[in-house]
Amino acid sequence: MLGGLGVRLELTFDKLEDLQVALGALLECCAEDDDVTLRVSIDREGALTLAVGSFDKKVLARELDRETSEGLDLRRVLQTVADSVEVSEEDDGAWVVLTKQLERTDG
Repeated sequence: MLGGLGVRLELTFDKLEDLQVALGALLECCAEDDDVTLRVSIDREGALTLAVGSFDKKVLARELDRETSEGLDLRRVLQTVADSVEVSEEDDGAWVVLTKQLERTDG
């Protein structure tokens, strides 16, 4: 899905790879057998926002600070590949909101 989005938005390989790393890390640690929804939006300033969820609040909180075998926690991985990372608690669970600034191509 991200590949198709990347083509439409003319994302650089690096930005597309960052989004794929973030989404893969979230799904690997937090997405058990439940459905996960991906909401995508782009604002007028060229910021791409991915909202991923919903996750069990307790599982997400634990995973955000649990170190991996490489010595990184999920929070650090997400902060490395996204410009901002927020956790939003909604009625159906916790959502991770990632923002990535894109280059504007319209001058």
